[in-house]
Amino acid sequence: MVNFKYKQMNSVSESDINAYAEKLALADKYLREKSGAGNDFLGWRDLNVRPEGEEYARIKACAQRIRENSDILIVIGIGGSYLGARAVIEYLKTPYHNQLKTGDPEVYFLGNSFSGGELNAVLSLCENKRVSLNVISKSGTTTESAVAFRILREYMESRYGREEAAKRIIATTDANRGALLSLAKQEGYECFVIPDDVGGRFSVLTAVGLLPAAVAGVDTDALLNGAIAQRDAIMNAGLDNPCYKYAVVRNVMLDKGKTNELLVSYDPDFRFMGEWYKQLLGESEGKDKKGLFPASVTYSSDLHSLGQFVQDGSPIMFETIVRATNPDPNSPKLPFDTANGDGLNFLTGATMDEINEKAMMGTLLAHRDGGTDSAIIDFGGKDAYSLGELIYFFFAACAISGYILGVNPFDQPGVEAYKKNMFALLGKPGYEDGKEALLEKIKTI
Repeated sequence: MVNFKYKQMNSVSESDINAYAEKLALADKYLREKSGAGNDFLGWRDLNVRPEGEEYARIKACAQRIRENSDILIVIGIGGSYLGARAVIEYLKTPYHNQLKTGDPEVYFLGNSFSGGELNAVLSLCENKRVSLNVISKSGTTTESAVAFRILREYMESRYGREEAAKRIIATTDANRGALLSLAKQEGYECFVIPDDVGGRFSVLTAVGLLPAAVAGVDTDALLNGAIAQRDAIMNAGLDNPCYKYAVVRNVMLDKGKTNELLVSYDPDFRFMGEWYKQLLGESEGKDKKGLFPASVTYSSDLHSLGQFVQDGSPIMFETIVRATNPDPNSPKLPFDTANGDGLNFLTGATMDEINEKAMMGTLLAHRDGGTDSAIIDFGGKDAYSLGELIYFFFAACAISGYILGVNPFDQPGVEAYKKNMFALLGKPGYEDGKEALLEKIKTI
């Protein structure tokens, strides 16, 4: 199970933790009884997709078909419609999985920006390769994804013909409504469901994340089973469990004037897990002028860019280090060098993992001495079961932390503001009234 260590933090005492007992009990009640704000988006709590369920069997069958008839899968989605899947694939299969000759299809993610250059680059990689497409959108009208899908749908139909393209396009969308569902029914695309009671940032353990991950060769059975085990551990533990302690510590640090949380990993493969975490916590808590600003870094590389600030800059942050505790049996060992020009012979025989661990502890102690507190989240290691545990740990911690903070962790009202301005400037029907005012404002920029 995932563990959380905070006793080494100078700024957090047991009395600080105990002061949140009442708020924590209420947050736990909201989660268990589904009685708090946003309770209609708690489908993730008991995991909508189960290993023994019909939907999961269809996901696995579709993934196997793609693995057999495609060299490339392009996933179209933005926010929660791609971050979780990409995070799982890159952590478990490395960010170089598309270049490694593993026999698994390459997986690329588009529709998360308006970059034409990125789209053209991926299409160039598709030349002389068999391609399938997974478009992920609740409505089918999210602009970034819809723009990419219109272009890629035309590409697929011009390359394969409309009938064959329909067999290679999979839609993950709403079960009952929306532009994408209507198109999928019209064209005959296979469809998977984004559950009504699961928000995008909590959707990685539904078809949204499971299908792309399974295509990439991830053991999704183990991923789900790890999440289920972590869910059971949290629900059976009562209030005294590591997940809830992490949620409380986040709020303690905010009350002590820390405005930023740095999620730290010493594994570059974890980078997109950090991106996923930023959406999960940022969209869930950043409202009503409240919340910690979530950021992520990869040490030790980012110690050579941000280390000075973390050590000696404005005291606005604390660190949460995510550490895989099972050693990598294939971690390279440092060889002996007769010349010893680099002075590293004292490390002869040490593995890269062992060196990394000492770098982590040395950095933690230095940052603590400099006034930046560091907590540690320990989880098993680089396997699907352990990652499933960690994902569910963050799900539950996010919900509890948001309820303690006094916000609805499951809505995102602020996301719509930029869309309204963008639609008006692009001339979308129904948004004409605001265009002239925005154009005048632009003149002042």
